[in-house]
Amino acid sequence: MTARPVPGTRMTFRWRKWDGAPHWEHDSVFLGSDAHGDWVGQRDGWRSARPGVVAPSHGDSITLIPPSGEFAATINDTHPRIRVYIDIGWDVRWDGGRPTGIDMDLDVVRALDGRGVFIDDLDEWAEHREQYGYPGDIVERLESVARELESQVAAATSPFDDATAAYWFEVLRDLGSNDD
Repeated sequence: MTARPVPGTRMTFRWRKWDGAPHWEHDSVFLGSDAHGDWVGQRDGWRSARPGVVAPSHGDSITLIPPSGEFAATINDTHPRIRVYIDIGWDVRWDGGRPTGIDMDLDVVRALDGRGVFIDDLDEWAEHREQYGYPGDIVERLESVARELESQVAAATSPFDDATAAYWFEVLRDLGSNDD
């Protein structure tokens, strides 16, 4: 197991695409670990960027990086439209003291605007599956992961429950100052 930074350590969570091209980067702070995996947080206004786009975060968020390396699950505290946004990924892991992963274009979302819980970006998933030539066994596995996560989010099972989120949001408030 790769050593983790000390809670409170600032870092950048870097995503890339299957072909290695850069994707989203999120300024984050390491919060700690629990039975579900490692947690990082992002304070309101911290930088998120991808090639051609720089956007400050909209409210505080926490992200679970589970040991499976198959997703990163973000829970938003005050975002007006999205409570849970899970990026289905590949090789999501620690590298050089920071989280990194391959964004596989498939997402599980719990929306607050009446859409409920759903698997998102199926069109992008299909397009990129062909474009990048995702291996069939990985496609099958990640589609299964997405369906399982959709069920867990809909049922609000831990770590997608309010109590787990409340705990990690408190840690974020204690460790991640807005003026760093």
